[in-house]
Parts: sequence; C-alpha cells; structure tokens
Amino acid sequence: MMKKTKSKSLRFPIGPVFLLVFFAFFPWPSRAQINNNAENRLNSTPLFTYFKYEGKDEVYKKNPLNTNEFYTPILQGCYPDPSITRRGNDYYLVNSSFAFFPGVPIFHSNDLVNWKQIGHVLDRPSQLKVTNAGMSEGIYAPDISYNPHNETFYMITTQFAGGIGNMVVKTKDPLKGWSDPIKLDFEGIDPALFFDDNGKAYVVHNDAPEKGKEQYNGHRVIKIWDYDLERDQIIPGSDRVIVDGGVDISKKPIWIEGPHLYKRNGRYYLMCAEGGTGDQHSEVVFVSENPKGPFKPAPKNPILSQRHLPKDRENKVDWAGHADLVEGPDGKYYGVFLGVRPNEANRVNTGRETFLLPVDWSGEFPVFEGGLEPMPVKLKVPSGVINKTGKNGFLPNGNFVFNDDFKGKTLDLRWIGVRGPRENFIQIGREGLRIKPFEVNMNEVKPTSTLFYRQQHKNFSATVRMSYQPTSEKELAGIVCLQKETFHYVFGITKKQQQHYLVLQRTQNGQSELIASEPIEEGKAIELQVSAEGDRYQFNYAFDGKNFKNLGGTVSGDILSTDVAGGFTGALIGLYATKANDISPKSD
Repeated sequence: MMKKTKSKSLRFPIGPVFLLVFFAFFPWPSRAQINNNAENRLNSTPLFTYFKYEGKDEVYKKNPLNTNEFYTPILQGCYPDPSITRRGNDYYLVNSSFAFFPGVPIFHSNDLVNWKQIGHVLDRPSQLKVTNAGMSEGIYAPDISYNPHNETFYMITTQFAGGIGNMVVKTKDPLKGWSDPIKLDFEGIDPALFFDDNGKAYVVHNDAPEKGKEQYNGHRVIKIWDYDLERDQIIPGSDRVIVDGGVDISKKPIWIEGPHLYKRNGRYYLMCAEGGTGDQHSEVVFVSENPKGPFKPAPKNPILSQRHLPKDRENKVDWAGHADLVEGPDGKYYGVFLGVRPNEANRVNTGRETFLLPVDWSGEFPVFEGGLEPMPVKLKVPSGVINKTGKNGFLPNGNFVFNDDFKGKTLDLRWIGVRGPRENFIQIGREGLRIKPFEVNMNEVKPTSTLFYRQQHKNFSATVRMSYQPTSEKELAGIVCLQKETFHYVFGITKKQQQHYLVLQRTQNGQSELIASEPIEEGKAIELQVSAEGDRYQFNYAFDGKNFKNLGGTVSGDILSTDVAGGFTGALIGLYATKANDISPKSD
C-alpha cells in the first residue's frame, strides 16, 4: 500500500503591489462596460412591441352583412380538414395542423355561428413529435367525437412523425386538456370513431387495397374495425373493407378518404371525400343497414363539389370536400368542410379553410344546400341565433383587424410555432415580446425561433414594430412569409461589417435570391410591413410609423401558394429571429 503524502503547494504573497500589477494587466470591467454588454445582449434579442393584421378583401366590402347573416368560411386561413361534434348545446370543432406547434386547434360554439378558440388538443411535446417533420407532415385529418355512454371526448388522427402513425387522445372536458397519445395498430390515414347507440364502437379509415389488388394510381379503400373502449385499441381480425375505390370503381375514382359514420332512423350513413383534396375534390355518401356494410352509394353523388363549375366564376370557392355533419341548434343539419378562395392569379395563399353550409336531410340522403352551386359568401343564421363574431371574445370574420401588443399574461391562441413549443423561444412581459434566436434558419427542417400568424385574406397588411441591433452577420430578425422551408420570403435586419442592413430574400424550391438590401441607421425602432393585393406582395418599412418606404418593389406571391409550393398548408406570417443567418446584403 502506498503511503499518502501531503503535496507542497506554491505560495505567493498577495499584497498591494501584487494587486496593482495584476489589475494593470487584467483590469476589472467598469459598471459602464457591464451595462453595455448587457444592453448588447438585450438589443441582439429582438423586441416586438406591436403587431397589426388587417384584412381588406373586396368580397366583404361588396357584401356587408345584414343582422341575420354570417360569413362562410367560418374559419379563414389555414384551418383545413374540419371535424365537429356536439354534446348538449356545446359544439367542438378541430382542424389539421401538420407540423404546427401546438397542434390541432380546437374551437367551441353554442350556435355554429359564434366561435371561440379554447386551445389546442396537442399542446405538449409528449403528444406531438414533429421536431423533424416537413411542413406537410405531422398531424393529418383529426376527427373529434363524443361518446355519451362513457361521457368522454375522443380525438383520433394520423401523426406522420415520431414513429407514431394512427393515434387517439381523450378527455372528459376539452377545456382541461387531453391525454397523451395511444398508438393504434392499423395502417392508412384519416381514422374516425363512431359510437353506436348500443354502446359498441367502431373505427373507419382510409387504407390501401390488399397487396396485389391495387387497380390504378389513387385506388384506395375504406375499412372498418371494431373498437375496444376499455383498451382503446382496435380488435384484431375485425376489419372489413366497406368501400372499394369509391362510388363507382369502374370509373377509377381516386383517394376515397376522410370517412365519417352516422346513424339516422336506424340506418348507417358513411360520408367520404373523393377525388383528392385539389380541384377534383368532392363529398359522397353511402347507406347500409349494418355498420359493417354492405354500403350502397346514394343515387345522386357527389352531394358537395365545386369541380364542375365555370373556372372564371365570381368570388370563386374551390376544392370543396372533406366534410363532417352535425345537428344544429334549430334541429336542422349543417356540414363543415374545407375549401379554398383562389386569388386573381388562381393562387391559393390562404390555404384550405373551414366553410359551413346547411344540409337538407329531409329525404333518404343528406344533401348540402347549394353545395353543387357557386358557394355563397354569406348565409342566414340558424333560427334564434345572433351574430356576435368579433365581439366578447368570439373570433372575427370577414374583413377585420387583429392587434397585439404582447403585454397580456398569455399569448393569443392564434400565434403558433413550427416543429416545437413557442415557450422555448418567446418571452412576453411589460416591454412586449422578445424572441430568443435559435442557431437555425428558415431553410432547415428543425424548430425555428419564429412566431406565426396565418394569412387569412387575399388582400391584407401585417405590420410589426421591432427594436433590434444585430451584433454579427449571423444574426437577423424581422418578418418571414412562409409556405414551407423551401418556399418563403425573409424581410429583416442584419449586419455586414459595421453597417446594419435591411434585406429582402426570396427562396423558391430551396434556391435563395437576394431581392434587395439597403443600409439603415442603427439604434432606432423600425416598423416592418408586408402587404398584398392578391398575388402582388410588397415589403415596406418606416421609422416614424407613417411614411413607409418600399424595399424590392412588387414581388409575386406565387411561392406562398399551396398549388405552387405543394403540400397542404397555407401561407404564414412570422416574427422571426435567427443566429444562423445566410443572407448577405450588397455593400455600397
């Protein structure tokens, strides 16, 4: 065993002379320097103190509401694939959210006209695994339903991320949050739950045909499974194909999907989307004496579509389909469904939105009233309902203004992140909103430090006041107009050498181009603005809040359109900060 010995340490006498010599070579920072460093750190974290979004669509100017009317779409902007359920006098509606975080926005109404957003179904990382998801991956086609037998709400969906696939979450009260996901053991997409009046439960969903039986591209089937409510799982071996191809397989219908099962007068009705979610979209319906079929198509399908109408019709609504039905407060049926409102260049920048129409179910089959005619701009409210949209916390509709000074205790629910929680990069307080920049830029398939608001009009302006002083070329903050990581505009402030610059960059199909740059004076708060008239976008700025100057001229909004960029989302307007800037301004 080795003997322990004490080591002798070197010792220096510390006296006044030594301290004078030490601080001569290593001076202690002054209070001013400490304050300066802290100020630089704060200034390089952008502060947003005001945001104003204003819709300016001509259709609403030309079609003002009477006291007994309301506008459709009821949810403007990227709120696709609506599903609705009812418990008593309470209606709940959900939408697809793809890679948005939080996911699956949920809305509440007592009358189908006045809606409030009450939160998101998937609002924490344990429920939503979209960190590495592309913009059109993540959450597809959620279905919300209420089971009166166990007084439980269910939301079932497909999550194309995190290795999850089909999943279900549930709650006794949508205002109090939802469970973690329960993974379901079946393939395909667009699952929906149905609770029969005898207490039995079923899942219907889209799937591929059996191996070797696919007859053409887009050939799909609708399957049904028995569902075990105790285990929250399908019952193995209980599956059955109840629709093969669509209404008439001899005509090679494509993408039968989005199924919902209903029971009325002792019979079972299956309603599905057919034709794909683009310009051939439609809604079709079948009937059976048994939930497992055989199902017979209605003699007059589709019951909802805009595909056969003239392309140049006024106030065009297109792509109508993916519907869900509910009984309204007046005893009449109504249907929510997705549609788009293309601009004058036939671009789809507002994405797929949530529309509503009354449904005539006086005969054997439900039929959307006016669903095969050009879509109306406004509808009559159900009997006894008063339109209160935009008041008392109800979401606005038509042309409206949304203001936010970011001084509330909580963030408005209309603000979302992409691929990760907003709480990871935002701080709101008495000053306003600060965004802590990530070392990630808009071109990457990662969570970005960006707070997004949906574009909800063809004609609009969005203005934000920002205080920001970048300290390097890698730092940038400002506005982004985003369709996806490979299609977007970035408009913001960065630095090159000792000069601050305002830059505008366009990225199309992953290829970036500097549109314009301009040196600016540092240290001043700036207002950044994006405005659009249909396909024509402008990016403007002002230091006095009044005299806006344009940067880059008028640019095309084509890259912000769903049909150009591809995928399923609409354009987003983001408050953006990054420490991985790749935009280099042109020096004078």
